[in-house]
Amino acid sequence: MATKIDLAKYARDRLQKREQNKTGSGPGPVITISREFGCPSKKIASDLTDAINTKRKKDKWYWVSKEILAESADQLGLHPDEIKYVFDYKKKGIVEEIIAAQSKKYYRSDKKIRNTIGKVIKRIAETGNVIIIGRGGAAIANDIKNSLHIKLIADIKWRAKNVGKIRDMNIDDAIKFTLDYDKKRKIFLDYYWGETSDYSIFDLIYNCNTMSSEEIVTSIIHMLERRKIL
Repeated sequence: MATKIDLAKYARDRLQKREQNKTGSGPGPVITISREFGCPSKKIASDLTDAINTKRKKDKWYWVSKEILAESADQLGLHPDEIKYVFDYKKKGIVEEIIAAQSKKYYRSDKKIRNTIGKVIKRIAETGNVIIIGRGGAAIANDIKNSLHIKLIADIKWRAKNVGKIRDMNIDDAIKFTLDYDKKRKIFLDYYWGETSDYSIFDLIYNCNTMSSEEIVTSIIHMLERRKIL
């Protein structure tokens, strides 16, 4: 299992090391993994991290997901639970916004939270040797030359079956839930892209219904080597 990471410490250590080495290699390298809801992004990220670290004995790679929530909350001076709704692709209503603003000393708007998330992701992407799962990472880190952006897709029934098992839903409810989540994730990604995005922002697209996790990881490693990211 790939090692998890303290984002703030990792960024400090990486930047300090880069300054000491004076490599001039620029931001990154970074890999982002986006997915249609129901695809196994964490397993692939973990397996990919292990595969990379098997090849590289120095400068270990890490994968991050929920750690971004904790670091963003820390930057805002809030508890992670107070911004989790943004990561769940929800929005506060107008009444909720007014009540929150009046009752909380450290109130932060949805826009402020999203922008802080973006800054956290961009900083960790620039420090390099990291795989970022979701969170709009493909849009936020798209201008980093030393990067690879991956999209995981699959047939809706295949994905809904996975979602139904986890959330104890029948297939019809799971399909509806999955499609709704896809739409919310698209809106979240478009916020950071600044306009309506499409699949052209990704370098590689994999069908999890027809390819195993092992095949996907092997293919990604091959592309990383071809691009001299590894």
